[in-house]
Amino acid sequence: MKMQPDKFDVQAIAASGPGWVAVATKDGGQRFETSVIIGSRGELIPWPVPDFSALTPEHFAQLAALKPELVVFGSGKTIRFVPPKLQRALIEARIGMECMDSMAACRTYNILAQEGRHVIAALLLAG
Repeated sequence: MKMQPDKFDVQAIAASGPGWVAVATKDGGQRFETSVIIGSRGELIPWPVPDFSALTPEHFAQLAALKPELVVFGSGKTIRFVPPKLQRALIEARIGMECMDSMAACRTYNILAQEGRHVIAALLLAG
């Protein structure tokens, strides 16, 4: 699905499809086919999470260290909710997290980023 943000003042997800996302930045763009962290303040970090079952508390501690207002978690093709024991670092840092399928997470990230929010999209791109 191609996405057209109104403006590119912040890093945006330009397009996405099953198993991939294309990120538009002020300096160009990049396509990802593995899990990735995308942030409205320029964060663009490969995320070594092959699938939902591989998630650990350390993965969410990595997100908390970025200090966003909100994490939009894309769980893959279908929505899956992260157990609280895994997201403890976010809870303790009082950082909210919304879970949705990865395609919905891409759309939600773009809306929040364009509003000027410090948001992180943590996207699982496999299953």
